[in-house]
Amino acid sequence: MRVDGVERRSDRRARLILLGRVLGSVAMLAFLLNRIPRFDINRFWPGWTPHTIGFLAAAAALSLLGIVLSTLRWQQVLHALGLDEGAGWRRLLSYYLAGQFVGNVLPSTIGGDVLRVSRLAKDNGEAPGTFASVVLERLTGWLVLPVITLVAFLVNPGLRHLGAATQVAVGLSVMTLLGLTVVLVAAANRGIGARLANHTGWRRFVSAVHLGLDRFRSHPGAAAGVLLVGFAYQLVLVLAALMAAEALGVDVGPTALLAFVPAVAIAQVLPIGISGLGVREGAFVLFLTPLGVATEQAIALGLLLYALNLVVSLLGAPAFAVGSKPVAPPPQRALV
Repeated sequence: MRVDGVERRSDRRARLILLGRVLGSVAMLAFLLNRIPRFDINRFWPGWTPHTIGFLAAAAALSLLGIVLSTLRWQQVLHALGLDEGAGWRRLLSYYLAGQFVGNVLPSTIGGDVLRVSRLAKDNGEAPGTFASVVLERLTGWLVLPVITLVAFLVNPGLRHLGAATQVAVGLSVMTLLGLTVVLVAAANRGIGARLANHTGWRRFVSAVHLGLDRFRSHPGAAAGVLLVGFAYQLVLVLAALMAAEALGVDVGPTALLAFVPAVAIAQVLPIGISGLGVREGAFVLFLTPLGVATEQAIALGLLLYALNLVVSLLGAPAFAVGSKPVAPPPQRALV
């Protein structure tokens, strides 16, 4: 009875957090729209034209390609951890699409990454290693995103003098790199990693990174492969944002999107909205209006990217409904 009570309180707390994040997104969007003195629908949406449809189709295709590359990045991490046996690309893509569907479409308190871990762990019988693979796959973004932003500022000097937009983008990038450094230093310490092996929460996160670093030391080529795919994935998403901007008639250059789209991706993971809704649009307003982009267009770009992600995530509905096909798990191996 006591365990049931704890579980009910945990479920209630999770639902309240979800409700709070939904209300947070609504409040942020309302605040942004309220800042527009005269809302111009033509700036928000140019209408359905062959130009718009063509660039929307290209943006959707690139968004789907991004998921394919994410799956490949996950497979590379699993290979480095020695967990690629039975983890075929098609199976991983099915789990990734199902995770996208849960995380972006369903009003669930269970994240898509949790679903990926649970389904693959049933296949390979390696829950700690599978959890580590998802953590490390996500952790590559902590390096790739800020590096792309900072390189774009180096390439285009004009972006360095946009006031708050420049300061926030650079600040987010530097803080992300510092956070990555702290995590890697803590995880690289064998004593710390061992002590945190059986904990939960952030301790389990650091332990997973520790496990992955041990493997990557033995397979430096695999680590390089993971980062290479990670950069390709993020660059494809920037290209998708460029196509979406073209569809909306947003006049912004590719180096500006290289600088600011990764910064938006960093900002939208903050747990103050649902799927980054509101945070993403606010970040685009901050970053793009100094470049002459209308507030309506900046908000529309954020919402369009969210809609594209939502549409692509719907492709995961069949994979989520079917579930995971049982396979005979391989013998467990020591990963330390």
